[in-house]
Amino acid sequence: MSEEKTRDWLLSFQSHESGNTYFQKAKTICFTSGKGGVGKTSASLKFSKLLSDQGFKTLLIDCDYNLSNTAVKLGLPLDNNFFTMAITGKSFDEVLHKDGNFHLLPACNGSYELFDQSFDWAKIITDIISTHEQDYDFIILDSAAGLNKPALTLSAYCDYRFFVVTPDKSSITDSYSLIKILKNRYGVNENHLLLNKVSSKKQYCRLVKSLADTVDQFLSARLNILGGVPLKEGSVDEFDKELLNIAGSKIDISFSKMVKKFTEENIGTDVSLSASRPLFSGERIEQEVQSSI
Repeated sequence: MSEEKTRDWLLSFQSHESGNTYFQKAKTICFTSGKGGVGKTSASLKFSKLLSDQGFKTLLIDCDYNLSNTAVKLGLPLDNNFFTMAITGKSFDEVLHKDGNFHLLPACNGSYELFDQSFDWAKIITDIISTHEQDYDFIILDSAAGLNKPALTLSAYCDYRFFVVTPDKSSITDSYSLIKILKNRYGVNENHLLLNKVSSKKQYCRLVKSLADTVDQFLSARLNILGGVPLKEGSVDEFDKELLNIAGSKIDISFSKMVKKFTEENIGTDVSLSASRPLFSGERIEQEVQSSI
């Protein structure tokens, strides 16, 4: 199949809004990044948890099929259930981790059986989405980082793509490369930006303006700004502990505002979150940049 036909096939199968408060078909979001270590998995977990806390039935799928980190971050036991579902026919419901409105489909960790298999990973995930899209309000993909076709295919398939980017040059450059390929090969014209580990509002505004202007000028594409997450000194485990367990922290408040902003602007739903103003606001790019001058 040519790249043009592949792009048209992907776009034809995308989910669409139904106009209902709780949707006839799930809205699909892919968390992606140009490089690993930027906080993508933590961000997808937090977003999923916040949506489920507000009454949205949410499925998170770990798409790094043999290096799963979602279960690790939640302290869940590791198993080989995904392999048995994908290859030997174990039921979808049997392999889910369920916590109220939040459901997780974890992948495997270093499975020899899965490593030795040859299969179409992107097709397995899109089949899961199409089969269960009426069972959820949101289906969120924690995509593998980097430039690989399965990850790009899943990103293009989804209704929304959230690029998690940190201030370092490699993260910015690699994410731009992904946006470029999604635009030129798959016809994707719009993405969302979530800046993580930001040390100051001045840095945040500078990076937002630089990325948005570059994507607009050279790709004629749109980069919607979700917001920023403040830098926290210490280990990733300490960040995750505050992110997932400490309500009212700066990190928690930042993500709560981003969820509220996204649902109001894209879903038409006012998610009432009891949180004060975050360290970095989710206002329009122009307003944020002007306020820093």
